[in-house]
Amino acid sequence: MDNKPEIICVTGPMASGKNYICSQMEKDGWISIDADILVHKAIEQSTDKILSTFEPFANKKKINIKNTDGSINRRNLGKLIFSNKKYLKLQENIVYPIITSFIMEFLQNNKSKKIIINATVLYKTPEVLSKCTRILFVTAPFFTRFKRAYKRDKMKPSLILQRFFAQKNLLSEYKKTDIPIEIVKNK
Repeated sequence: MDNKPEIICVTGPMASGKNYICSQMEKDGWISIDADILVHKAIEQSTDKILSTFEPFANKKKINIKNTDGSINRRNLGKLIFSNKKYLKLQENIVYPIITSFIMEFLQNNKSKKIIINATVLYKTPEVLSKCTRILFVTAPFFTRFKRAYKRDKMKPSLILQRFFAQKNLLSEYKKTDIPIEIVKNK
């Protein structure tokens, strides 16, 4: 009898329905951890480093990434980092080690045999991805995703398209692994 848990990466582009798929799996006894939530925690833990790294770039672009209470304005930070691959990479270098430690701790402390990691770009954290036994790649039609993102996130269409563009090769990145991939077409 194998005591190892089944760990599934539920991934896919923005607004494809990953959270919906995870919620349905949770009804069948799966336990999930959401990397989007962990990103927010990682940003809170590294506020000073993020501000010192990005404020000079933001000031040049006249983007205010700091709220009046000293916290990070995540929407404006996103506007900045998704405008330049270099900025995105700098941000990832700050937050991904923190996210990796959160997920590894969750996996170590969780006794469930059915675990979901809900993450769009888990391939960028190979240490975590290597723990997965399967990948569910959730996809949906472009315009469906666009409408969902617009309604849910209240973002300017140009910013949504910017993020969509940043995720355009997502499936091909997961195909580089040896982990079995199942495509889930969400409407």
